[in-house]
Amino acid sequence: MSAQAYLIDTELDADDVLLQPLQISHRDALLAAEADGKLSELWYTSIPNASSIDSYLESALLDKQQGRALPFVVVDKHSGKLIGATRYCNADGVNRRLEIGHTWYAKRYQRSAVNTQCKLLLLGYAFEQLNSIAVEFRTHWHNHASRNAIARLGAKQDGVLRNHSVDAQGNYRDTVVFSITNQEWPTVKHSLQYKLARYNKL
Repeated sequence: MSAQAYLIDTELDADDVLLQPLQISHRDALLAAEADGKLSELWYTSIPNASSIDSYLESALLDKQQGRALPFVVVDKHSGKLIGATRYCNADGVNRRLEIGHTWYAKRYQRSAVNTQCKLLLLGYAFEQLNSIAVEFRTHWHNHASRNAIARLGAKQDGVLRNHSVDAQGNYRDTVVFSITNQEWPTVKHSLQYKLARYNKL
């Protein structure tokens, strides 16, 4: 299967969030979401700000055009506001593997049910519609909040890629790799649904 055939434009819908395909027209709303918490100031992430938003959009949409990625914006269904972004990336259609990454949310939506709903949507579509055999998550060694959040999803750590990349300041990045396999998905799905049910009771 080619990469282009593997990833098909789609919209994913849950109780509180809607994942819509990223568009150039989302530029200003993305900047407004980033401003809630000044997220681009976190040195170990790559969240866009006014100086990087255009290259961020160009890169994401180019990867989509070439079949390597399917970027989404995250919309709060109750307010209609764009509150973050996420994407399928590093897609391998031949081996039916992909990564969920480039995920961030406005500060007020962090530590809420939003991430659990988004991951349930993305993982469900990856395993149940795209018939993926594994889904990866990657994060910076120093992004402990992200590492803990990925582990809470039920993903297992595969390893650490030492000196995996170099950032804009010339610093080396060690990348921590996690994954969920198709055999593990039913249990992970049950766990995420359980967590959402508990959120709803709060």
